[in-house]
Amino acid sequence: MSGAALGLEIVFVFFLALFLLHRYGDFKKQHRLVIIATLLAWYLCFLIVFILPLDVSTTIYNRCKLAVNSSPAENNGSYVTLAPSKEKCFKPWSYIPNGIMPIFWRVVYWTSQFLTWILLPFMQSYARSGGFSITGKIKTALIENAIYYGTYLLIFGAFLIYVAVNPNFNLQWNQLQTIGIAAANTWGLFLLVLLLGYGLVEIPRSHWNGAKRGYLLMKTYFKAAKLMTEKADAEENLEDIMEEVRKVSESIKYNHPLRKCVDTILKKCPTEYQERMGRNMDDYEDFDERQNSYPSEKSLVKLHKQVIYSVQRHRRTQVQWQILLEQAFYLEDVAKNETSATRQFVHTFHSQEPENKIIQYFYTPTVEWYWECLLRPWFYRVLAVVLATFSVIVVWSECTFFSTKPVLSLFAVFIQLAEKTYNYIYIEMACFLTIFFLSICVYSTVFRIRVFNYYYLASHHQTDAYSLLFSGMLFCRLTPPLCLNFLGLTHMDATISHKNTQPTAYTSIMGSMRVLSFIADGFYIYYPMLVVILCIATYFSLGTRCLNLLGFQQFMGDSEMTSDLIDEGKELIRREKRKRQRQEEGENRRREWKERYGNRDDSTRNRVVHTDQKESSFSETNTNRPLSKYTRSNGRTERDRIELLQDAEPLDFNADSIIDDPLESDSGRYQPGGRYLSMSRSKIFDDV
Repeated sequence: MSGAALGLEIVFVFFLALFLLHRYGDFKKQHRLVIIATLLAWYLCFLIVFILPLDVSTTIYNRCKLAVNSSPAENNGSYVTLAPSKEKCFKPWSYIPNGIMPIFWRVVYWTSQFLTWILLPFMQSYARSGGFSITGKIKTALIENAIYYGTYLLIFGAFLIYVAVNPNFNLQWNQLQTIGIAAANTWGLFLLVLLLGYGLVEIPRSHWNGAKRGYLLMKTYFKAAKLMTEKADAEENLEDIMEEVRKVSESIKYNHPLRKCVDTILKKCPTEYQERMGRNMDDYEDFDERQNSYPSEKSLVKLHKQVIYSVQRHRRTQVQWQILLEQAFYLEDVAKNETSATRQFVHTFHSQEPENKIIQYFYTPTVEWYWECLLRPWFYRVLAVVLATFSVIVVWSECTFFSTKPVLSLFAVFIQLAEKTYNYIYIEMACFLTIFFLSICVYSTVFRIRVFNYYYLASHHQTDAYSLLFSGMLFCRLTPPLCLNFLGLTHMDATISHKNTQPTAYTSIMGSMRVLSFIADGFYIYYPMLVVILCIATYFSLGTRCLNLLGFQQFMGDSEMTSDLIDEGKELIRREKRKRQRQEEGENRRREWKERYGNRDDSTRNRVVHTDQKESSFSETNTNRPLSKYTRSNGRTERDRIELLQDAEPLDFNADSIIDDPLESDSGRYQPGGRYLSMSRSKIFDDV
């Protein structure tokens, strides 16, 4: 089993990162380099979280071997070994041979740092650029990142001057490397505590509120009202941008030097707008620079960037609206089925996606009723209590992990008790659950936060390239300090435990923070205590109240604005529900009509064809006879169809939505013969 656990986790973590990226990104539409860079960033960060427990168990086994081979008080080189146990050390099932973990951590860490500080910021600017060539996009990306990279050089130079002025240190490559790692971890720890304080409170509270049906339904109504406003704003913005594109397309003709740029912009527009603009394009008109003023290439670059952003936002709001409707309909169905006497879950609307037969076989309506109406609320309450207990342990350990005598950090107590008996499975499970919970609190906050419309991770393949790359940057910056904080909580870091024992391979790659004593003995120890203040602020929703005062509507039960938005969202959901019910009723009537009159149409059509073949010899003499003689039964069927469709007409029918002339429709499709049909109807007595 030597190294097998490491190989299995490497493969498992890859597919986990691929699955999450497929949920948020769009492999078909987004650039391959964006997908590969984001996948690599997520993959490396998840690897650190999953492999670190194996590093801890391997380190404890190596300490055990040193303790067995040395006396209780012997100083073995640079490490002080503990008293050996009477029993022989047992090799853990996940033991990793010596020399593998340092190389593994070095590759993973420095690759992730290269991505987050150099490559991903450049790719962000490149993906958001509106340039029409690779050279133009690279130039824009370099200009935008000049201040970004200059700030990094300034911070690194300050650390470098501090170490150079201090006479106690001699500048060496290892010390310079440690300074760079300390600067990156300091920035990451600053952001880590902010996100951790929010997640430790919000995750248990969200699961506790998940057991409240009325709460979830009201919050869904609130989201519907806000999303409808955003959706209308996105549609209006898209219309304005498309109007500018139309004007540019009409002014710059086919033989203009900038026409290729205009064609590139048109390819990014939705299909209906492309067809509409194509009908108004006259390729036979030459341009004259002396008569018309044409937009510059710089303005086209700006317009191209606006088109990319507006189309992505419009598409995202449309998909999110449909998803929110399904969620609202389902929560309303749950509220209705709670009082069902048959104890079978009944859906108002059938699922639009085909269900898996295996799931449909086991997840019957009865099982669904017991789970949704009876078991799920209690399951969420129990889970919320367990998560809240974990949060309390984390907060306590963050405030007391610097104390070594006595050991107050509960995570350190658990690991040290297991270390005495060398129970490696327990050690790995305790380490994995601890670091996994910390990662969930931090990563879930990254997935939830939204910085206006610039950064937003939307599921169902609706996240843009800029947000995907930005999330990769955040993960690569947050994960290393998160793991160092975990090692400090468990006293596996010699800087915290103040013991000269063998460190983990991950800590050895990070280097000794003693080079910068004010960071090792000050910032890393006392700054995590700030998580207590952040948890209290999150519990009382101080951030939500501040955003509400600034005009950003947030869901608050005691707010009048929240009540108004809930009522508005409820009316929107009710309107969409009536619309879908009318659509399903119309489809059912069409299906009944096909089942009732489909065979009669076929027999009528065959009889008409037989009659035409039989009377073909008299066609020249009977040209003046009306054709209805042979298609009388078919006309009756058509009248039945018209009457049936008239019965299916909705109550809120709007005549303005009907377009009499097919050539005036927005579909943009050319219909042969339409022009001649309109000419034949232009007789003066047709209306009479």
